[in-house]
Amino acid sequence: MTTTPSSSPTQKLSDAGVSIWLDDLSRNRLNTGSLRRLIEEKNVVGVTTNPSIFHAAITTGHDYDAKITELAAAGADVETAVFAITTADVADACDLFAPVAAATKGVDGRVSIEVDPRLAWDTEATIAEAKELHGQVNKENVHIKIPATLEGLGAITATLSAGISVNVTLIFSLERYRAVINAFQSGLEQAKENGHDLSRIHSVASFFVSRVDSEIDKRLDAIGTDEARALKGKAGVANARLAYQVYEEQFSTERWALLADAGALPQRPLWASTGVKDPAYPDTLYVTELVAPGVVNTMPEKTLDATFDHGVVTGDTVTRGYDNANATLNALDALGISYNDVVAVLEAEGLDKFVASWKELLGDVETALNQATADD
Repeated sequence: MTTTPSSSPTQKLSDAGVSIWLDDLSRNRLNTGSLRRLIEEKNVVGVTTNPSIFHAAITTGHDYDAKITELAAAGADVETAVFAITTADVADACDLFAPVAAATKGVDGRVSIEVDPRLAWDTEATIAEAKELHGQVNKENVHIKIPATLEGLGAITATLSAGISVNVTLIFSLERYRAVINAFQSGLEQAKENGHDLSRIHSVASFFVSRVDSEIDKRLDAIGTDEARALKGKAGVANARLAYQVYEEQFSTERWALLADAGALPQRPLWASTGVKDPAYPDTLYVTELVAPGVVNTMPEKTLDATFDHGVVTGDTVTRGYDNANATLNALDALGISYNDVVAVLEAEGLDKFVASWKELLGDVETALNQATADD
C-alpha cells in the first residue's frame, strides 16, 4: 500500500498532538532541499542541533569550504569562524521554517542552537553567550539551548527574563525537571516585570530517553537474573512518562494560571535521544510509546524514516501508563539500581560528549583555516 500524507504515521503522530522536529542540521540539508522535503512530506515542523551535530556537519564533505576560505581571508580566529558558520546555518533554517512558525504562532517552526558546552558550569558566561547567539541569529523563531545543569538553572531564568526563547537540554531526572520548570516560570515572571509579551516567549524542556535505557540495561546485564533481564528497555519510556506527569502537575497550579492569564504558553516536554541504541528494540520505540498531547519528539532522520514507514500510532500512550512507570522504577530500585546515580552519570557523560565534540570541531576548523591561509 502506498503511504499518503493524510494517512502516514507521521501525520497521525501530528494529529495526536506530537510536534515532529528533526535532530539534525547542515548546510547540505539546506542547499539540497532535503530539509524542505521533510517539512513537506514527513510533517517535520522544527529542528534541534547540538555540538555533535555541528561537528558531523562541518567536517563531512565540502559544503563549508568556501565559507572557511572567506573567514580565513578575513583573519577570523577559530572561535569566530565556528560562531559565524553555526549561526548562519541556524538563521537560514529559521527562514525556511518561518511559515510554520507563523501558522502556529511561534509554537513550532523553531530551530535550536546551543551555547558553548564548555560554559555549562558557568551561569554568567552562559547568559552572555545566550544573548550573543540570539542577537547574531536574529530570528523570532530561534531557540537558545541551555543545559540543565545546576548552574544552568539561573541562566535559563535570566535568558527567559530577557524575552529570549529557550530549549533546556540534557534533562535526565524528574527532580531536575521540576527545577527546570521552576526556572522557566521564574523567568516568565521576571519577563513580565520587564515588560515583555509573554505570548512571544517559547520554551521546551528536552528530556533524554534512550540513554537512560543504555545505562540501566548495562547495570541489569551485570545483575544477570531473569528478573533483571525482564526490565531491560523499559526504564527510558517509564522515566519519560513520569516526566509528562510532572508536566501535567506543574502546569495546573495557581502560579501557572497567573502566568497563563498574562498570555504565557507552557514549556512543552521534548523527547530527545529517541534513536534506538539497542537493535533488539523496535526502531520506533521512543516515538510510538511516548505519544501525548503537546509534546515534541526530536528524531534523527533514521528514526523519522522508520516512523514514517511503519510506525503504529494509536493515540495517547503516556497518561494511562503512570502506575506501570512507577512500578518499573520501583523494581529497578529493588534490584539495587540507584536512580540518582544513573541520572548523575548520564548528565556528566552527556556534557562530556558535547564538550569533546565541540573541541574536535574547533580543532578541525582551525586546521581548515590554517590550510586556507596557506593556500591563499
